[in-house]
Amino acid sequence: MTFVRPARPDELPALVEHSGDTERNAATRAYLTQLLDNACTRPEWCLVAEDGDGRLTGSVVLWTIPGHEVPLAVVLFEAPADSPETATALLDAAAAKARELGATDLEHVVDSPAQAPQFQRDPERRGELLRNAGYEAVRDGRRFSLPNPGGSGDLPADDPRLTFRSLAELGPEPFVAVLAELLADTADARLAADVRQHGARRAAELLFEETAELKHEPEWWELGYDADGTVAVISLPAENPSVPVIGFVGVAPAHRGKGYATSVVVRGTRVLAAAGATEIRGDCDAANVAMAKAFERAGYVNFADRLEFARTL
Repeated sequence: MTFVRPARPDELPALVEHSGDTERNAATRAYLTQLLDNACTRPEWCLVAEDGDGRLTGSVVLWTIPGHEVPLAVVLFEAPADSPETATALLDAAAAKARELGATDLEHVVDSPAQAPQFQRDPERRGELLRNAGYEAVRDGRRFSLPNPGGSGDLPADDPRLTFRSLAELGPEPFVAVLAELLADTADARLAADVRQHGARRAAELLFEETAELKHEPEWWELGYDADGTVAVISLPAENPSVPVIGFVGVAPAHRGKGYATSVVVRGTRVLAAAGATEIRGDCDAANVAMAKAFERAGYVNFADRLEFARTL
C-alpha cells in the first residue's frame, strides 16, 4: 500500500535517501535547498510516498519561476523500479495539488546521461512511467554548456557584419515582430505547437513574456541588424534560478545561410560573460541542426540530451 503526503520538516531537504549513493544524496539536498531558498517551490509542494511500514519510497516536487504562485513543472520525481503504482500515485498527487493551485498543465524533463542534481537514471523506464500517468513527449532536445566563458580571454569577437540595438533602446514591439517571423518557420517542436494553437503573433508574445520572467537586464536583449538595415538576429540571454542561459536566439529567414546562428550565440555569450557568468547553458531541438552546430562552433559542448514531457490537467 502506498500513501502520498507532504514531506515533514525533518524530511527536508533530503527526501528519499539512497544508501551508499552519497553524491546523489548530497546533490538532491543542495538542489532542494536552493529551490526552497529561491521560492521555486514550497515545503507543502514537496510530496513523498511511504509504504505500509512508514518507509519513504518516492518523491515529487512542484516547481515554478520565483515570484509565481502557480506550479509549472515537477522535479525530483523518484519511485521504486518495481512499483509503477507508486510512480502513478506520486504524479497524480502532484497533478491534483497543482490543479488546486491553478495550474492547467505540468511539465517534466528527463536528462540523459543521469547527472546532478536530479540523477534521472533509467530514462526509458522514467519515460514509460510518465506516459502511463498522462504525460506526452513534446520535445527532443539537446543541452549545451560553456564553462568559464571568456575566462581564458579567447571568447570570439562579435560579428562585424552586425550592428546591435537593445530592448532598452527599441522597446518590446520590434522583438515580438521578429519572434513572430521566426516562429512561423521554426524547427522547434514545442514552439511549432504553440504556433498551431495560438498563431505566430500570439505565440511570439507568449515566448517573449515567458522569457522575460527570467532574470535579465533590458540592455542584454538585442536585435542584430545586417548591413542592409534589416533585422538579421535576435538574442535574449538571461539567468534562470540555477545558471545563466542563452535563452532564445534566432536568425531571420532572409538571413539564414550566412553564419549568423553562430554569431548570435557568441553575442549572447559575451553579454552574459560580461555580467559575470561562470558557466552558460543553452539548448535546442534535436531537429534544429543549424543551431546545434552554432553552439558547437561557439565553443559549447553537448553534455546531455533532454526529453521534455507535458501533461494537461
